[in-house]
Amino acid sequence: MKKLLLFLSISLILLPNINAQNQPWQGKFEPIDNLIAPPNTYRTASGAPGRDYWQQRADYKIKAIIDEKNNTLAGEETITYFNNSPDELSYVWMQLEQNVNKKGNEDFGSINNIMKDSITTRKMQFLTRAIDFPAGYSIKYVKDGNGNNLKTLVNNTMMKVKLNSVLKPGESTTLDIAWSYPITDRSMYLLSREGYEYFPEDDNTVYLIAHWFPRMAVYNDTEGWQNQQFQKLGEFALEFGDYEVEITVPEDHIVASTGSLQNSESVLTKTQRQRLEEAQKSFSKPVIIITKEEAIANEKQKASKHKTWKYSAKNVRDFAFASSRKFMWDAQAVKLPSNTVMAMSFYPKEGLPVWQEESTKAIMHALEVYSEATFDYPYPVCISVNTSNIGMEFPMISFNGGRPDKNGKISDAAKQGMVGTIIHEVGHNWFPMIISSDERKWMWMDEGLNTFIHQRTVAERYPDYKSVTPKTIVPFMSGDKNILRPIMTTSDNELFNQFGANFYLKPTVGLQMLRNSIIGKELFDEAFKEYSNRWKYKHPNPSDLFRTLEDATATDLDWFYRGWFFTTDHVDMELSNVKWFKVFEENANIEDQNKSLKVKIASKAKSTDAKINDFSDGPEVITMATTPDKDYGQFLSRIDEPEIRKNLSGKNIYELTIKNLGGLVMPVTIEWIFTDGSSETNTLPAEIWRRNEYEIQHTFLKDKEVANINLDPNFEFADIDRTNNNFPKRETKSEFDTFKDKKKKASN
Repeated sequence: MKKLLLFLSISLILLPNINAQNQPWQGKFEPIDNLIAPPNTYRTASGAPGRDYWQQRADYKIKAIIDEKNNTLAGEETITYFNNSPDELSYVWMQLEQNVNKKGNEDFGSINNIMKDSITTRKMQFLTRAIDFPAGYSIKYVKDGNGNNLKTLVNNTMMKVKLNSVLKPGESTTLDIAWSYPITDRSMYLLSREGYEYFPEDDNTVYLIAHWFPRMAVYNDTEGWQNQQFQKLGEFALEFGDYEVEITVPEDHIVASTGSLQNSESVLTKTQRQRLEEAQKSFSKPVIIITKEEAIANEKQKASKHKTWKYSAKNVRDFAFASSRKFMWDAQAVKLPSNTVMAMSFYPKEGLPVWQEESTKAIMHALEVYSEATFDYPYPVCISVNTSNIGMEFPMISFNGGRPDKNGKISDAAKQGMVGTIIHEVGHNWFPMIISSDERKWMWMDEGLNTFIHQRTVAERYPDYKSVTPKTIVPFMSGDKNILRPIMTTSDNELFNQFGANFYLKPTVGLQMLRNSIIGKELFDEAFKEYSNRWKYKHPNPSDLFRTLEDATATDLDWFYRGWFFTTDHVDMELSNVKWFKVFEENANIEDQNKSLKVKIASKAKSTDAKINDFSDGPEVITMATTPDKDYGQFLSRIDEPEIRKNLSGKNIYELTIKNLGGLVMPVTIEWIFTDGSSETNTLPAEIWRRNEYEIQHTFLKDKEVANINLDPNFEFADIDRTNNNFPKRETKSEFDTFKDKKKKASN
């Protein structure tokens, strides 16, 4: 045994150091265990919730009223908070997002506080708050279930409530809170998620009510109490619960809301109820519940009385609603494998005709594709409400921008943007409203995963629309590394002008690569469903996603996570050298009939550093000689040398040298175009870079002669420089020359 071990040791030492790199080792294929939280009994190494996983719960009973004259909202709520943790709690934290608009509080506007030569008054307001509108909560009282006052301490958008007695594991407590706040003009605040929109032409208002009631913050096994303030970019993380909500509005208002309407007989006319019943059976097209003519008639009223809409919502993490007398309303039933959902759209006449044509249809497409990709949409309704600016999502309802001009015309690009926004915000019902990741900490976990399925929906249902591909992310990834940040950056720490690329597009492209080019669609889709079903109605972290995708595909993806999520490296592969050889048999005296294979490269072969322009010099010569017995070694069996030489004789061998200039390792896809016009593609896995992270050499045997070789021909891996991917090298025009050509063509 000692002799054998010695022999093996010496043999290994004497082996040539093939493809060894001469630059610093970067550990691109090392595990990411030191970058993510270790597994435990709460979250397993497989990425699934552990046997001791727990999460808190909060049920709400709320009564609220909108004062249209003064644009204020007042409410009372009773919260039943369940402590499912193993910890005793002497206080709880609540979210008060409306306080973000209070002057002096942390405000996102100051982060983008840059002056320019010319600036609109609206943007100037974002920067300077020249007019300080009233904003933020007035808390009337906070009491326990026995009516005793509770001590509170407000820290910006968070409120600490000290309990009168310790809340032990397995127990629940009741909080009663009364509050009010001025509803803000959403056009006057940067990244406003809610508020009112005023229509001076008919003196009416659309109210989009969200972040509107004091809500329990998350307490979990990874960070305790969620402690990041609301600064509008990182949105929110909340506990699941049941809601019973009563919303009192002017009598002529129509309400769209999270949940199921409980008192339609009191708030809808007989005609509206009949139309709604018809819509529940209409699977082919929407039914108009409130027509344009009826909405215009409503606009002319100013009811002095009020009415109360009652809603119930089960197992949701938030609640939002919209209210206006301007609303038109259409609805359609969408049949999913396990249930039927009512898709509904609410919009003012200013949204016509495109909203009536496209909104509910887009909801239907999103419901079907997302359900197929994850799990069936579980709620009874899915609502899209038209607004003038950015989209925003909440359980069962979303506020979505996009409108035609005053003549009802909309450009194709604007229409695509509107439809995409609706699909995207509807998709947020899955990410993060059900698969409830923490948006304050990891925005990419909801925006990136959602955009990934959103783009799949667009590709499948709107094939003529522009969609995100690896090419989309190239300008961002080729940017200045001094300001670029990894995906694994917390939400509010990302640069304002980059968060769209880094939290939406880059994760989307990464998942597209995994699905289309690295894992394969069937296996990836099963793994993505596994993650979605493991973590629905729960709070996943990045490590849970990373581990589940590996666990459900039997694929080591740490190299991908490390590069794509934790660094700002980019993909730039260079086809730096190509050698072409022809194989011939060597006429040599054969001293031993036991034949083997030995490759001898002719001395005139070009070096790997030589600059090669094309194949015009013809191939180099490879001769094959027999292998001496001594080269077989004690433990090697004989091979059929004549058969090998027969199969190789006259064939073409191409040795490719490929350099990794961008630092990000990826599979290598090679397109071969032969002299007869035919082509084929080879793919080398990312693991080809394991022994040398900077440069690889690989040899290919081809029957035909090659005319052209291209790396990443289908642009699968976001290679930022396509000019160095080809052999022979292609002459490419600079951006300036391309610009000049376009100008010249336009002038002609």
